[in-house]
Amino acid sequence: MPEGPSLVILREETAGFVGKKIVRAAGNTRALDLDSLAGKRIASLRSWGKHFIIEMKDVSLRIHFMLFGSYRINARKEDTIPRLSLQFADGSELNFYPCSVKPIEQDLDAQYDWDADIMSPTWDPAKARKKLRAQPGMLSWLAKTVFDPLNRA
Repeated sequence: MPEGPSLVILREETAGFVGKKIVRAAGNTRALDLDSLAGKRIASLRSWGKHFIIEMKDVSLRIHFMLFGSYRINARKEDTIPRLSLQFADGSELNFYPCSVKPIEQDLDAQYDWDADIMSPTWDPAKARKKLRAQPGMLSWLAKTVFDPLNRA
């Protein structure tokens, strides 16, 4: 189950896709119209907790790998249809296998508290302590707004 450090590694491995235009999207996800992704350019690739986020101009995709999810960069699993496959003009591709794919149409900064991700360079331990002090009866390891990547988001 990819999470935290694994998703930071995925984000780093896929950094070369930022700026590339999707020429074809395929897969067996029913969460969005795959044809609508063709022609969209990847603006950024982010991770937050157990979410891998593909940001584009009008929509972003949230990938949650659940329990058995996986991915392939410029490769495919044999005899397995990807949940989502993004293909690019230079022949490169990103393939995601058993995972949840959800479109996000809202601003990502309004949707995510990037400072709550302990794997983020913007994570602020002082801010986390302040949030914990504001809710003294809370079990800290369940505090999704403080340590979300440690939880089951």
